[in-house]
Amino acid sequence: MTRFSACIEMLFVPESADPAERIRLAARAGLDAVEFWLWSNKDLDAIERALDETGVTLAGIVAEPFAELTRETDHERFLRGLEQSRDVARRLGAPVLICQSGPLLAGIERARQHDGLTLAMARSADILAGSGVRLGLEPLNDRVDHPGYYLTSSAEAFAIVDAVNRPEIGLTYDLYHSMVMGEDPQTVAGGHLERIFHVHLADHPGRNQPGSGALDLASQLRWLDGLGYDGFVGLEYRPTGSTADALAQTWASLA
Repeated sequence: MTRFSACIEMLFVPESADPAERIRLAARAGLDAVEFWLWSNKDLDAIERALDETGVTLAGIVAEPFAELTRETDHERFLRGLEQSRDVARRLGAPVLICQSGPLLAGIERARQHDGLTLAMARSADILAGSGVRLGLEPLNDRVDHPGYYLTSSAEAFAIVDAVNRPEIGLTYDLYHSMVMGEDPQTVAGGHLERIFHVHLADHPGRNQPGSGALDLASQLRWLDGLGYDGFVGLEYRPTGSTADALAQTWASLA
């Protein structure tokens, strides 16, 4: 059975400016998990209280800082931050940290950038070992949302985590980004279930709620469920109106 997580950087934003209150709103809407991006700009005491009061699970947060992981000289900065992110994740009960590759670097061969990103993941595994926290590297699209991003290919992302071959390292697989890049999820992700730590979705065009665009997200979720995927599916979309209306359309579209 699919377990959904509300990204409170997008959902419940029209209803409250307070991230802790958004957790309470998510609980009232019947969601039992949330996720968010940066932890460094949040009142962690307030977040912890809201999670404890509601019983809501924190499905994931972003590994800070954002870094150019394709550039080896930026690794140390990221890894120092990863130690802090790991500790915050453990404090709040988040099983997954989400990270991005950073930009495609000009003047450096792509193969060298690939190797740099692979090394960053291997070194990250050492920091996370034994913590119970895993790192999900996230491919993004460069056609609409993230021009200049390096890791746009799910196949390359799976190749990287396969090369690292550590239980701490996998993917945050975003159906929206993958399908915007023209990928067929069942082709690029089939056979890699054990490497998928977290899933995101949104419809296209618009990056709004399921049912607002043209993507057949329901069949993709049924496929993942049939494979035995048991992680969270993050609702990471911009509601076109109220969050309540967007959730109603989501549930109807995914039924």
